[in-house]
Amino acid sequence: MQLPVVYQKAKEHIFTIWTTLQPVLTVHVGLASSAKAIIILEQCGKNKGYQEMDACGFHPEGGCCMLDGPEKIESTINMKTLWKNISVEGIDIIFSRDAGRYICDYTYYTSLYYGNGRAAFIHVPPLSRSVTADFLGKALQTIILEMLKQCGEERE
Repeated sequence: MQLPVVYQKAKEHIFTIWTTLQPVLTVHVGLASSAKAIIILEQCGKNKGYQEMDACGFHPEGGCCMLDGPEKIESTINMKTLWKNISVEGIDIIFSRDAGRYICDYTYYTSLYYGNGRAAFIHVPPLSRSVTADFLGKALQTIILEMLKQCGEERE
């Protein structure tokens, strides 16, 4: 599902995903336009600091995702473990604790909030000659399968 670059619409879509589909895990993928051949595994979402305007010229009330939410929410997926244990030939994978303060981090925090931490966020580079859609799809498949293994360990 492609989410709009609009805070409120993204929040509505995330709420719908969690309430209707009730997934074991939701994996969000966002574009890191400045990243060149790097995949970034994000560990946590932040609740405050959203001052940048979205595509409709708005930002969340008080620059906040959830007025009653905690300062940050950690994913139940251990991204540092994932980062240490996975490699994809032809692309670097890094670990991060800051997805920025725009739609990506807003979406991530919102999903972590509604999903009780059962969400993941991956920043990907723009497509290029070296990072094709096919290559990126296979890399994401490898990463997501490892995330699902962690989910399986949790449920046991």
